[in-house]
Amino acid sequence: MALKPLQIDIVSDVVCPWCYIGKKRIEDALALASDVPVEVHWRPFFLNPWVPREGISRDEYLTQKFGSPEAYKNIAGRVVAAAADEGLEYNSDRVKRQPNTIDSHRLIHWAEAEGKAAPMKQRLMELYFRDGGDLTSTDVLVQAAADVGMDADSVRQRLATDEDVGLISALAQDASEKGISGVPTFVFAQKYAVSGAQPADQLARAIRQISAEINQAA
Repeated sequence: MALKPLQIDIVSDVVCPWCYIGKKRIEDALALASDVPVEVHWRPFFLNPWVPREGISRDEYLTQKFGSPEAYKNIAGRVVAAAADEGLEYNSDRVKRQPNTIDSHRLIHWAEAEGKAAPMKQRLMELYFRDGGDLTSTDVLVQAAADVGMDADSVRQRLATDEDVGLISALAQDASEKGISGVPTFVFAQKYAVSGAQPADQLARAIRQISAEINQAA
């Protein structure tokens, strides 16, 4: 009998450095447990819901959140090192603008309908963390969508509307109401939540255990 796929909901934000690291680790975990059938969904979370839709300067953001841009440099070092350990680049000094991420989450949601949610998420994170890309810019977002094979003109038209703004906001609110306050959070089979960018081998173990459990129950 075929195994029932394990649903994995990954609640994260594109401007959360531990989510960038966590994405690589969950993908490594899926490779380690490649015999387990899974169904992965990327769910929105607003790390900084107070940032306006048009975004703010990075320095203003770092001052509000950490006291000063200098204060963040000490924290950033640890994250940059953790990212490098996973083969990822985080160039925090290249980021000049702090975006509101609702449009990024809309793109990921639209990409999911085409089976491209993971590459869309990856592209946005690379643009932000590696390249210092401005995710408040429609041109940057449209190009990112085109890079993963989505229709650029269609995406530009949709971004100009409020399509799915309410839906994304409701999904992010739902995560908060379920007690998710730190991201990334990996929710397995809609009932087991693992918070934080855990090592790939631990995530792989969780995938195997919970898959076995749901298939036993079935």
